[in-house]
Amino acid sequence: MTYAVGMRLNRGLVFMSDTRTNAGVDNISTFGKMFSWNVPGDRTMTLLTAGNLATTQACVSMLAERTKAPAERAPSILEAPTMFQAARIIAQTLKEVIDENAATGQRADSAFHATLVFGGQIKGGPSRLFLIYPEGNFIEVGLETPFFQIGETKYGRPILVRAFDPDMSVAQAVKLLLVSFDSTIKANLSVGAPLDLMVYEEDSLSEGHRMRFEADDPYLATISATWGDALKSALDQLPDLEIDT
Repeated sequence: MTYAVGMRLNRGLVFMSDTRTNAGVDNISTFGKMFSWNVPGDRTMTLLTAGNLATTQACVSMLAERTKAPAERAPSILEAPTMFQAARIIAQTLKEVIDENAATGQRADSAFHATLVFGGQIKGGPSRLFLIYPEGNFIEVGLETPFFQIGETKYGRPILVRAFDPDMSVAQAVKLLLVSFDSTIKANLSVGAPLDLMVYEEDSLSEGHRMRFEADDPYLATISATWGDALKSALDQLPDLEIDT
């Protein structure tokens, strides 16, 4: 399992993903689930993956190969004229990978499924963010849905729904995401650090700022501890229910 979030702010895009793919008493595995492509001055794109590891790795590998040797049947996302067309290419590639497994009796909603978050900007258009389903269709963020989550979403969603503001600064967005991830990590063993972060500034058309929070990162620890203390303090400040005894 995994947890990943793509968020659209008025200032640009923010992405975060965990790296855990397997967790057990004596078996913890990590793989990066954030991938990016950048042509300075022309386009920058980021992809988050969740689901079957073999499926997502095959999809990313095919996309990378086609950026080096595009063909009419298999166009490259680096040649797509718009982010919408790039999203179509990625969706079709994902469906192609899943369909190959379907030939052996598996289906898109089976163990080979995968879901993607894809965002970025191409010169001449605004930054855009998409959620791509294993069936090969996709949706785009809007006013009612300003962010997308994939993987283990339920534990980290409440804080995003309550606190997200498209006008917030990047620093505020990162804090919000870290709290969302901290809540998920504490509730589900299958999600864990290191956490990968990508921040893209609107209209920069350059590679975004990328960093990784290791499990022992001091800032991550401060966010976790401070948020826990704030919750306890807020609980203490809530009015008590008067119960007749």
